[in-house]
Amino acid sequence: MIAGLRKFETSVPGWAAAGLALALLGACAQVPADPEGRAAYDAANDPAEPTNRVIFAGNQWVDRNALQPVARAYEEYVPDRARRSLRNFSFNLKAPTTLVNDTLQGNFSRAWVTTQRFAVNTTVGGAGLFDVATDWDLPHHEADFGQTFGVWGIGPGPSVQLPLLGPSNIRDSVGRVVGFVANPLSFAGSETLDTVQLVGTGMGMVDQRAAMLAITDELENTSLDYYVTLRSISAQRRAALVEEGKAGEARPRVIVGPLAPPADRPMAPAAGGN
Repeated sequence: MIAGLRKFETSVPGWAAAGLALALLGACAQVPADPEGRAAYDAANDPAEPTNRVIFAGNQWVDRNALQPVARAYEEYVPDRARRSLRNFSFNLKAPTTLVNDTLQGNFSRAWVTTQRFAVNTTVGGAGLFDVATDWDLPHHEADFGQTFGVWGIGPGPSVQLPLLGPSNIRDSVGRVVGFVANPLSFAGSETLDTVQLVGTGMGMVDQRAAMLAITDELENTSLDYYVTLRSISAQRRAALVEEGKAGEARPRVIVGPLAPPADRPMAPAAGGN
């Protein structure tokens, strides 16, 4: 539909409870009776769509009344160089988690790139404020636990709409939880580092939302069904990310779109997700 577009600490029993709750939501969803409607319903892999749409509406309210005003002010008043530095800083904070996932995926060449990026940008790059590593032919790439599970052969499962976080699926939702618990920086035991992570993550979210404004504004104005459009883009992006992890390339296939992370340089769209 849109080819080439492309971003809580708990226990194991908590994951099981979440899975059971989603299963119950799926059982309560209304399934279309006509064959064409049922076929489209099944293809979307969104058995809890009625409930997901309610959560989506709540997310949209928060986005319009809180996130967008902050993001628009950030885009208007914060200079481009400062935004780029904050973006680089946010990316650098994610490097240890990226390294863990590169290794778990068996992508040791990517893991070495991540290690070098983190070392270079943390030192020469002024604690990550400057992306010196990219200029040294060490490109940024993504790797998270949802991607790792996909590389291991775990399917995405049904679509879910996460409160405040937007469209996802069961596999990637569990991956988010694991990513939070298993973040290597969280084991440092430093209150200062915890504060830096919190501030960096918050600024990264604002920067990402600001980078997406033009595209999401256009999509919301032109989409027949904005919920379906974002669900489709998210699914395409995550599928492409898993395929990238399986390929194990040090330089990722570039995908742009409203759910992609912002980049420091203009990027060309790829051939499309799968």
